[in-house]
Amino acid sequence: MPTCLAGALLLTGCNASPDKDADKTRVETQAADDSLIFADAEPEQRAFTETPILRAQVLLDHLGFSPGVIDGKEGASYAAALRGFQQAYDLADTGKLDAPTERALQRWRQVPATRVVIIPAGFAKGPFVPAFPKGAAEQAELPALGYRNLTEALAERFHTTPEMLVALNGAATLVGAGRPFRVPNIPNIDRSTLGEDARGWNATLEQLGVAPDQPGAARVVVDKSEGVLKVFGGDDKLIAQFPATMGSSRDPLPIGTWKIQGVSRNPEFHYNPKLFWDVSDSKEAVLLQPGPNSPVGVAWIDINKPHYGIHGTSEPHTIGRAESHGCVRLTNWDAARLAQMVKPGTPAIFQN
Repeated sequence: MPTCLAGALLLTGCNASPDKDADKTRVETQAADDSLIFADAEPEQRAFTETPILRAQVLLDHLGFSPGVIDGKEGASYAAALRGFQQAYDLADTGKLDAPTERALQRWRQVPATRVVIIPAGFAKGPFVPAFPKGAAEQAELPALGYRNLTEALAERFHTTPEMLVALNGAATLVGAGRPFRVPNIPNIDRSTLGEDARGWNATLEQLGVAPDQPGAARVVVDKSEGVLKVFGGDDKLIAQFPATMGSSRDPLPIGTWKIQGVSRNPEFHYNPKLFWDVSDSKEAVLLQPGPNSPVGVAWIDINKPHYGIHGTSEPHTIGRAESHGCVRLTNWDAARLAQMVKPGTPAIFQN
């Protein structure tokens, strides 16, 4: 059961350990039914002009080279995603949307950068936690660490930020069930590929727009200098890359060759103040229930170093911009994707 501190409690985290009995408990969450499918709306009369950066970010996300949050802006995570794509497709490693990279991305020119969807009623009903508490003791009283509101849930579903949704739709656009809404083009999942639904995982994948069927990882490499987690396939080819937050001066990334021991999906979180140098030992240890706003997000990927792992976050916009207590932190959608790629025994190399 994770004991890592991150995200909603501090924008730093973590020290943790897996819950060996986690899968014995099922998370109460929405069932995977039609209430989570985003249907396309009628074509809009007004034209929408997509920018090259927004289009590239969406395509990179589709291909597994995550830019982090899709925001239509240049930044370190976007440049890293471009470098990952360029390395995988034997292009010059520039980190820029140069002419050769644009030509390579033309293979997917039929994929639009955005789509206008109808917000489904099941998605819009939540449940939400409008007055989400900051303190662990107050969070421990919640039955689940859910989203604060529909806009936050939509932002995670479409791998973006609430601010970007406002930019795409306008501040006056109403958000609610049955309403049309423009979003980055992150498609519905193929339900025929769903597997075992332990702890409500299928609904979590659907709520994050993460396909259950992912290529298998032969090894993962956490590269501190590049600020990314790389996934290599069986032919030692780079098949995916995610921006990551990793370590700090007080709690550095544990450099070395480790192994993944297992994956906890929708994990509970043991908050133990004694594990953190910047938290008073007088505070009570508490158990936090699962949810996307958990300090460890929707997934905990355990490695064979006690209290360390790879996990999601409640604050996706901080990835690559904050510090952690030594763990590797990803957006929830990237953590969920990685959880579908690894298995016990997968090597995890942490390097400078």
